[in-house]
Amino acid sequence: MDYSNIEKKAADCLEQLLERYPVLESQREAILKGYLLLEACYRSGGKLLVAGNGGSASDSEHIVGELMKGFKKARRVGDDVKEILTGIDGERGKLLGEKLQGGLPAIALTGHPALSSAYANDESPECVYAQQIYGYGKKGDVFLGISTSGNAENVMYAAVVARAKGLAVIGLTGEAGGELGKFADVAVKAPARETYQIQELHLPIYHCWCMMLEERFFG
Repeated sequence: MDYSNIEKKAADCLEQLLERYPVLESQREAILKGYLLLEACYRSGGKLLVAGNGGSASDSEHIVGELMKGFKKARRVGDDVKEILTGIDGERGKLLGEKLQGGLPAIALTGHPALSSAYANDESPECVYAQQIYGYGKKGDVFLGISTSGNAENVMYAAVVARAKGLAVIGLTGEAGGELGKFADVAVKAPARETYQIQELHLPIYHCWCMMLEERFFG
């Protein structure tokens, strides 16, 4: 495996993942390619849009929580930011300078009930995520669709719009892959067929991505 395009600490995160979960060895290359898409996205000032259903909706929120604040590192802001904050408001700026953390922009499309319910009622429930991709998505962003079967219709509609808007598409599926596995620019297919077993493998995969990105941008 060629790690020449990623930093050593990020590469170490992937090696540690595969040591802990050797069942994922078959997905080594796909996991690395997914990371490289995410790294390029953030390097160019883009953002991650992520969606799924049920447990995968929870995973979507989980991923955003790891990216938008410190995961393993505190990611404290620099003195230049602190100076700006205290210049605006001395007392509040001081507290903010101590508490704010660097974030990697990410939005879970699962967490907007007013928008989602209104759009589902007015138009189509299956296109709720697609509508958000259309509104939020910019060329250079990444859409991460999570579907254990790879056949979730609302995720597929979102993936189609993502492609139309110039976003890269990463699919996180089970070993069958489904439609998403064929459609995505990169598909990581957790080697299991039972939904709960697939979800048990999705978590360490996306935790690995989050750690790799944190090492790259805040290491």
